[in-house]
Amino acid sequence: MVENIETRSRSDQEQSSKSREEGHATITGTSCPECDGQIVQHESRGEATCKNCGLVLDENAIDRGPEWRAFYAEERDEKSRVGAPTTQLMHDKGLSTTIGWQDKDAYGQSVSGRKRARLQRLRTWDERFRTKDAHERNLKQALGEISRMASALDLPESVRETAGVLYRRAVEEDLLPGRSIEGMSTASLYAAARQQGMPRPLSEFAAVSRVEKLRIQRAYRYQSRELSLAIEPEDPTQYIPQFASSLKISDEAERRSRELLEVAMATGTHSGKSPAGLAAAALYAATHLTNEQLTQETVSNVAHVSRVTIRNRYQELLEVYAEQESASHG
Repeated sequence: MVENIETRSRSDQEQSSKSREEGHATITGTSCPECDGQIVQHESRGEATCKNCGLVLDENAIDRGPEWRAFYAEERDEKSRVGAPTTQLMHDKGLSTTIGWQDKDAYGQSVSGRKRARLQRLRTWDERFRTKDAHERNLKQALGEISRMASALDLPESVRETAGVLYRRAVEEDLLPGRSIEGMSTASLYAAARQQGMPRPLSEFAAVSRVEKLRIQRAYRYQSRELSLAIEPEDPTQYIPQFASSLKISDEAERRSRELLEVAMATGTHSGKSPAGLAAAALYAATHLTNEQLTQETVSNVAHVSRVTIRNRYQELLEVYAEQESASHG
């Protein structure tokens, strides 16, 4: 009898080991309602099926395990975590706790008036203790400004995180004395957008910032010089997709505008000129070549570039393009 039990347990262990190697596990204590066979959980497919008849009992199961893999104990301890991921957009990187704004208990029931007043006092003290010194209060205000402006400009999360890193570097390098928090935070966001290959005209940042355009320019130049930011000169073609999408022009006009800019860049016509202004002028010229004929005012409102700039650059682009065409045909 004892020998039979040992043999059965040994076979069960071998079967479970084989199941793990194949990517599934046998569910003990559960049998198939059709043939009374064993139920196998396929973790890779998220299904529970019968081993004998193949009946699918459960599908689209939720994988509640971690999204990472660990190959030794130290790596498991390093990767294991609890709570939300850290972020550069909070002064404490999201490591502190926050008391919720809802006046409800753990069961979702509303609390009494006395407890509501106590919760409000706790929130007040929690907010005070989260920023223990002037350095953290500075970071909190600046990162809040970055999040607000990025939301207004609909910038992606990667740009926001990069802006947070740039502002932290500016604080660590002691670049803030004598300069406003709003100016440096706007400059950080502008630099982050350029680093991520998603530039916007400086006037768009000035429109959502609390400081004027000139102060943002000065802060950006100072920050770029002191932090040795490796930011390449702006490419006018990077502005084409966002302007074309806002103007709702055809693919043919967008393609022609890229051709105009490529010729201008090949001949050096773009040197010393605003990339946003060149992109706006190229789109305006391309729509005339494709008989869509947008007005200068429409393009100016979308690109935040003056009509005088569009008119001047538009003529230059067409002249250079015509010269290039005649030289190629000649």
